[in-house]
Amino acid sequence: MRKWHYPLLASFLSIAFLAGCGQAPQSQANTQGAGASQAGQQQAASGAITVYTALEDDQIKTYLESFKAKYPDVKVNIVRDSTGIITAKLLAEKDNPQADVVWGTAATSLLVLEQQGMLEGYSPKGIERVSPEFKDTKEPASWVGIDAWETAIAVNTKELEKRNLPIPRTYEDLIKPEYKGLIVMPNPASSGTGLLTVNGIMQLKGEQEGWAYLDKLHENMAIYTHSGSKPAKMAASGEYPIGISFGYRSITEKKKGAPVEVVFPTEGSGWDVEANGLIKKAQIKPEAKLFLDWAITDEAMKAYNQNYAIVSVKQDGAPLPEGYSVDPISQLVKLDLKKAAENRDKVLAEWEKRYATKSEPK
Repeated sequence: MRKWHYPLLASFLSIAFLAGCGQAPQSQANTQGAGASQAGQQQAASGAITVYTALEDDQIKTYLESFKAKYPDVKVNIVRDSTGIITAKLLAEKDNPQADVVWGTAATSLLVLEQQGMLEGYSPKGIERVSPEFKDTKEPASWVGIDAWETAIAVNTKELEKRNLPIPRTYEDLIKPEYKGLIVMPNPASSGTGLLTVNGIMQLKGEQEGWAYLDKLHENMAIYTHSGSKPAKMAASGEYPIGISFGYRSITEKKKGAPVEVVFPTEGSGWDVEANGLIKKAQIKPEAKLFLDWAITDEAMKAYNQNYAIVSVKQDGAPLPEGYSVDPISQLVKLDLKKAAENRDKVLAEWEKRYATKSEPK
């Protein structure tokens, strides 16, 4: 197994994946921060909330089923887009926030919102069950994670066979001249998947070597998309043989019957945590807190675990989603999320300067 820089990440391996670990005791602070009593919650649960999310469209409907069953009178208005666009929208609305809740959006984005003073601390009911690496260290918490997603390469095997080319297995394979013009990947300015891939490369190789590598990758790139899912879909359709995307979407395309092989780079996948937060505003609706409570319940976690091998609350006995290795954590690069958030603007500005000419129109 890959060694981690930080003791907490080593702890994560045992908490998130090894069976037999007990739950942490619930703290008094968390009990107080969990919100109103059950009777008060039910009485208040009849309004409407606006939820900004970067979760996949086909995930949202399924995930929300258990919330709607529990709170049928709460209207959930979903605003969905790619991570970078959702983040930019939230930042643009800083002085007049429209969202009540952020759900399933990159932790690196929520860390940026936290730096801007845009998140209201709230520790959802059950937060003590969440693995330490998936939540803010402060009490009350500014953000709480639900799962992790990672870089994957969707490879159309039929298209590569036509060209008599091997399947790329590593980052270094992707910069070989025979793949020139055959690769698509997400633009990190608009896509969380694009950003986590770039962050992974930068922290894997270091800043100087990272940019040198991305320069070479750019030479082979056909186009940068504004969606993290689109490269996998383009590879599945044969439009381009190789799509740098993420695990869930790549595996989904394969399950649909596309001639796709899903490759996790040998050197390690970039990754991020899909996380939730409460937007700071003059009037915070009780239904927003109810939503955040629900978002880390067992019912929600079981739904997340249908798509993601790594979830923030350990699910005893749950099988790994189809398409993942026995030990999915071992494929992740060593990554400091806080550092990635702090460097976000700098990295994106440099990336745009170097590579934006191949980005698809917005």
